Amino acid sequence: MTNTDLTAVTGDYTIDASHSTIGFTVRHAMVTNVKGKFDEFSGSLHLDGGDPSASTASIDVKMDSIDTGSADRDGHLKSADFFKIEEFPTMTFRSTKAEALGDEDYRITGDLTILGTTKSLTIDLEFNGAAKDPFGNERVGFEGKAEIKRSEWGLTWNAALETGGVLISDKIKLSFDISAIKNA
Repeated sequence: MTNTDLTAVTGDYTIDASHSTIGFTVRHAMVTNVKGKFDEFSGSLHLDGGDPSASTASIDVKMDSIDTGSADRDGHLKSADFFKIEEFPTMTFRSTKAEALGDEDYRITGDLTILGTTKSLTIDLEFNGAAKDPFGNERVGFEGKAEIKRSEWGLTWNAALETGGVLISDKIKLSFDISAIKNA
């Protein structure tokens, strides 16, 4: 049975990457969406159920772990045209503000750093609840989404289409399914 009372889960947590997903969706060739995710990341949460505004989140993503289901596309994304992973191996998020919106809805704002450029990112989150797993771990779950314009972080590579428009949209939809385990 899950508990959706945030006051019961105050504490420090480590993100369980094997049960979490950091994903994205981008419009391709103006007609379809391509989805991808990052397979390697780590992070921590501090949850304050009595004062949600005191909650924090920190996430580090290994850019080499990008997976769109196409080795050629992944290789291009890792190259100097996009993520320049040799120079910028990690993308980071550090929260600066957390707010309770009502019910199980929260908003966290923080600094997202890609390619050495840091800009503010706001993520709308739904608290999915807390439960003790079969191994005795206290677990919490959050689901979130946000949108960014990749050009704001210097991700500007593109190609014009014969029919007009561009190969890759500037708008990127981010999605987060986060499971975290309470630290002992």
